[in-house]
Amino acid sequence: MIFTPPGQIPQADPEYLAATRFLDFDAPPVRSFAEAAVAGETDPTGKAIRLFYAVRDRIRYDPFSMRLDPATYAASYVLATGYGFCLPKAVLLAATLRAVGIHAGIGLSDVVNHLTTEKLKARMGGKTYFMHHGYAVLLLDGVWVKAAPAFNIELCTRFGVHPTEFDGRSDAVFQEFDASNRRHMEYVKDHGVWSDFPFERVAADFRAFYPPVAFGEEGERFEDGAPVH
Repeated sequence: MIFTPPGQIPQADPEYLAATRFLDFDAPPVRSFAEAAVAGETDPTGKAIRLFYAVRDRIRYDPFSMRLDPATYAASYVLATGYGFCLPKAVLLAATLRAVGIHAGIGLSDVVNHLTTEKLKARMGGKTYFMHHGYAVLLLDGVWVKAAPAFNIELCTRFGVHPTEFDGRSDAVFQEFDASNRRHMEYVKDHGVWSDFPFERVAADFRAFYPPVAFGEEGERFEDGAPVH
């Protein structure tokens, strides 16, 4: 696995095009999803834009789905379930990008959500600081850009959150303010970029920072909460 530290630019290594344990676009459903999303599009930027919106809006954001089972972070699993939080959705986007020949990796940053609900804050041990918010990092026209497909459009409309839009040229990251101009997301720490999802590191940091209830199996879903990361 290739790791690019914060502040450095990834190299266009073949590892950013390969199928991996988590970015498993060699699974037929993942490849079919990618190919259907870009059907008729020949430009790489156009393909990336289509894939971003396919993952953003067809995979429901669920902040209560965080688990420490590595199987739940595979792109094929996320596609099969149809929901996930920021990290699994970023993995699916990166996998589908690779499926159509676009270099892609996983970026991680810590964020503070100033609009976390009390229910979700309790689930996360009273914290509004969210470790390892995940997004895809992809290479288009010689430039690496970030794309965070976490919040689907229905969620944004329901909670008055600006949707993250992607034009293939600029970073598509969370908005600092919501539609009512309230402080929303604050990026506080960049952890760099990986050529595969670094499950062991993320799981160890999650276990050290969050209470066990944050990874519970009680089946809570997004309808009981609000956007987190």
